Amino acid sequence: MEMLTYSPQPAPWNKGKLVGQKAPLKIRDIWAIRIRLQISQRYRDLALFNLAIDSKLRGCDLVRLRVRDVSHGGHIAARAIIMQQKTQQPVRFEITEVTRDALSRWIAVRGLRTDDFLFPSRRRGSPHITTRQYARIVHSWIAEIGLDPTDYGTHSLRRTKVTPIYRRTRNLRAIQLLLGHTKLESTVRYLGIEVDDALEMAEQTEV
Repeated sequence: MEMLTYSPQPAPWNKGKLVGQKAPLKIRDIWAIRIRLQISQRYRDLALFNLAIDSKLRGCDLVRLRVRDVSHGGHIAARAIIMQQKTQQPVRFEITEVTRDALSRWIAVRGLRTDDFLFPSRRRGSPHITTRQYARIVHSWIAEIGLDPTDYGTHSLRRTKVTPIYRRTRNLRAIQLLLGHTKLESTVRYLGIEVDDALEMAEQTEV
C-alpha cells in the first residue's frame, strides 16, 4: 500500500506577531515623547511627531508634505488642506500652537524653502523620508519611553486625537471628516468601535 506523505505547512505570516489595530497614544505618552525630543533638541522629530498627531494623516501623505502645505507668507497656518494620495480626496486638519512652534523652529534650523519637502531625507535616492523610515522613527520614540514598539505604529499617531474625540462626542461623521475617509464604514472599522460600543451598552443594561 502506498504511504501518503504530508509536507509541513508553512508558518503563518503573522505567527508571533501582534496584528490588528495599533493602540493610540495616551496623554502621558505624548508628553513623555515630546519632552524627550525637546530636551535632546531633535527639532525634526519634534515637528514630525506633533504634526503627525495634529494632521491625523496617513504616513504616505505626511512624509510628502512640503513647506508650502503648512506655511503661508512665512507663517505656519492654523489650518491646512491637502489632497490624499490614497483617496484623491481633500482633507483638512488643524495645526495647534505647539505644533506651529515646532515647525517654525525646524524650518528655520534646516533652512527650508517654500517648495522644499518638510521632512527631507538624509539618504540618496529619496527627496523626503520614506514611510519605512517614518515607521522606524515612530518605533524608536515608543521604545524610548519604555513602551513595547510592537503595540504601536504610525497609525497610533493617526488615531491618537480621534479616539478621545469619538469617545467624548460619539460623532462618527466628524471623525470621518478628520480622517479623510470616503465611507463611514471605513471609519467604524478603523476605530474598532462596534465591539467597544456593544460591550458598553451591555454593561449598562441590567436584566
